[in-house]
Amino acid sequence: MFVSCPQAGKFMDQRVFKPLHTPACTVVCSTCNLREICLPVGLTLQELAQVDQRLVTSRHKLARGEKLFQTGDRFESVYAVWTGFFKTCIASKDGREQVSGFQMGGELIGLDGIGTRRHEVDAVALEDSQICVIPYAELETLSLEINSLQQQFHRIMSREIVRNHSVMLLLGSMHAEERLAAFLLNLTHRLQARGFSSSSVVLRMSREEIGSFLGLKLETVSRTFSKFQADGLLFVRHRQIQITDPVGLQQVIDGDAETD
Repeated sequence: MFVSCPQAGKFMDQRVFKPLHTPACTVVCSTCNLREICLPVGLTLQELAQVDQRLVTSRHKLARGEKLFQTGDRFESVYAVWTGFFKTCIASKDGREQVSGFQMGGELIGLDGIGTRRHEVDAVALEDSQICVIPYAELETLSLEINSLQQQFHRIMSREIVRNHSVMLLLGSMHAEERLAAFLLNLTHRLQARGFSSSSVVLRMSREEIGSFLGLKLETVSRTFSKFQADGLLFVRHRQIQITDPVGLQQVIDGDAETD
């Protein structure tokens, strides 16, 4: 992520520096390096100019643990993750939390509220993060004017449906080792698409949160991490994960490795 700042006369890497919010510095979709995986992907320069002027009206910072929205809040906007990491979760009647997903840079949060105009989940920052606010009414209006924007939004919604189906497959037919292997490979593939390492990951979520998402107990997640390390598939140090044998990890999912 880069911010153009005329006073500085150069670009600053946002993985190192926090964005500057001064009148001299502007951040727009057309100059964002996440645009090829975010909502404006495939738009012409003219169409991007319209998006810059009308669509993303503001950017908000959230501290680690802060909620972007919670269940029951009125739906007015969808949000693009600019920096940081989020989880979406649902609270059961007995107060337990069920994690329904993890979102990173370039991904949209808030699509759950489109149908009922109320959010159905909580969205919580897993680290200090920033999001771009996209008013849904303006998105609908602009999508009617820019066909490629409408198509991209439909593709994003389709990916969400496919992702939900994948989670159902994880929970319904996979053993613990297969679930964790699939989760780690999916996470590294998503990070790689954003220019990060395909083998080294710092987990923003806790093992308990991973277990909640995968339908596994904390003890099972910890035991499976230990087994993967003993088998030489990865190296674990706290939240730092180094995948040393991605082929072997894939074989766990394919059923070529022994499972409990």
